[in-house]
Order: sequence, then structure tokens, then C-alpha cells
Amino acid sequence: MELSLWQQFCNRLLGRMLKKRARANKELSDNIIKGKLDIMPEVYIAQTILITIAVTAICALILAVVFFPEIGAIALYEGLMDPAIDDKCFEWVYWNKDLLNDSLPYQGCPYYRTRVFPSFAKVAIAGVFGFIAPFATWKISGKTAATAAKKRGDKIEKYLPYAASYTAAMSAANATPGKIFRSLAMNKDIYGDVADDAAMIYRDITLMGYDLITAMKMAVDRAASPWLTEFFQGMIGTLTAGGQLKLFFLNRAEHYMRENRTRLHKFLESIALLAESYIVVAVAMPLFLIVMLVIMFWVSGSGAQMSEGMLYGIVLGFIPLIHVAYAFLVWSSSKEQEM
Repeated sequence: MELSLWQQFCNRLLGRMLKKRARANKELSDNIIKGKLDIMPEVYIAQTILITIAVTAICALILAVVFFPEIGAIALYEGLMDPAIDDKCFEWVYWNKDLLNDSLPYQGCPYYRTRVFPSFAKVAIAGVFGFIAPFATWKISGKTAATAAKKRGDKIEKYLPYAASYTAAMSAANATPGKIFRSLAMNKDIYGDVADDAAMIYRDITLMGYDLITAMKMAVDRAASPWLTEFFQGMIGTLTAGGQLKLFFLNRAEHYMRENRTRLHKFLESIALLAESYIVVAVAMPLFLIVMLVIMFWVSGSGAQMSEGMLYGIVLGFIPLIHVAYAFLVWSSSKEQEM
């Protein structure tokens, strides 16, 4: 796969310096292969370093704009008059015209004061842009390969039960392992990422000239899912021992279908739990809450103040957000099971 312009730039800038160290990182190399990222380890690390440097530079620029003395955002904010004393100063100017001094702020009003930027906000801004954002960028960028490998492994486990059933059917028709892998590779739209691993095995056999056992041992190292690793290792053991692949495929297909049913059963249980909590939290609770808020609004005194704006905010803002949150939870859960 050809590198993008950004990856080429990263490789030319830092690739040579990082090459030896990056390729010695076995875990990173395995994750890149399992995640099918199609880049060299040194390019991946160089890309991570430069992204972190770029984010750090942007954060430093933001901090400079915010904290720069006299012309920074905080300095300009604290140079403005506090609106809370505007009325007092207006009255003082009106009643003390003989004491006015145009050289002083607000003509010398004794109540004059400027705004004060909250200290906790300064600490929060400095912490977020000075440490959290660069550190999070480094960590997230550095874990991209592991995340890609895990996502690909999850996808493989969704499709493997159906691919195992397909291999059992092909084996029952006396198809050779090479033809089985070739047929799987040609049906990526049905069997997803399993087809990619099958295509790699078929490539190693036909193009690279490896024998079937060696090609499958190489596939074991590339497999992103423990299920697929077990499947290939079982094939290697069956072929080495002279067993029948047909029986092996039938047993594996039944096993993976059983595991798939268990996974789907857990998913349905989680959706059922969400539905039950939705009835309580998003249907029953808002009804009681609205009644309580209306009563509090009517009878609110010095001990319990309920403004009309707060009431509208809860009814028109908070309660709809509950439904949006549950809709997102159901959507994200269903998305994980999508094939």
C-alpha cells in the first residue's frame, strides 16, 4: 500500500532514526499486522511523534493567546469593568459631578473595579492545554495499532461462525484447502475480515510458493482474533496428524455457532435491561418530576426557589436529553453487532 503524503513526510523526517528501534518492538509490529494498517513500524512511530508535537505546538499557541501579559485573552478580560458596579458608578457620577476626574477610570468612581478571571478556570485551562491534551494525544495515537487490531478481531469473531459453516460445506463437497481459502477470499462482502486472512493464505500458497502448513503457520501469527488463531491451529494439527478436515470443520462450525448464540443472547439481555431502565428513568420518572417541579414553582418561597427559566430548562432540555442518551446507547450497542 502506498503511503500518504503525510506518512511520507513523517518517514523522511524521522523514519531512519526510528527504524531499528521500531522494528525491534515486536508487540507494535504484531498489532500493525493484525490491525491491517499496511505501514512500517517506523512510519507509525514517526507519525505518532509528529502528531503529538503538532498538538503540543497548537496547545502552546492557545496558552500564549490566553495567558500573554497585557494583550492575552485573560488580561483583556480582567481589564474590563465589572458590570456589577455599573449602576453604582453611574449614580456616583450623577451625584458627584464636582469630584469627577477624567484621567481616572470611570471618572474616579470609588466603586470602580475590574473583572476577575476565576483562578480555577486558569488552572483548568493550563492543565488541559499544557498537559492533558498533549499526553492524551500521545497515548491515543500510540494505541491506534492496538485499537485497530482489537476492532478487527471483534469483526472476525462476528463472521467466523458463518465462515466455518461455509468451510464445512466446501469440505463436504471434497474441495481442497486451497480452493476453500480461494472461495472464502472471493466472498469478502459476505465473510468480512475472515476473507482477508483467507486471501493471505491463498497468496502465500500460490504466489509466494509456501506449502499449506507453512502458510497457515504464518496466518496464525497474523490472526487478530483468538478464535481465528484456534481455527488455523486446529487445521494445522488435523492436517499434520492426517485427520479429516470435514469433521474438524463441522465441529468448529457447531462450536462457533454456539458461541455466537451466547454472544447474541448476552446482547439481547443488555438491550432488555436498557428497555426496563428506560421505562423507569425516561418515562415514569419525568412524569413525577414534572408534577413536583410545577408544585414547587407554585408554592416556592424563601426556602425553595424555582424560577420559570429553570422549569423550562429541565422540561425542554434535561428530559429530552435522557431520551437522546438512551437512543445513543441502543444505537451504539446495535452498531457493535452490525455485520
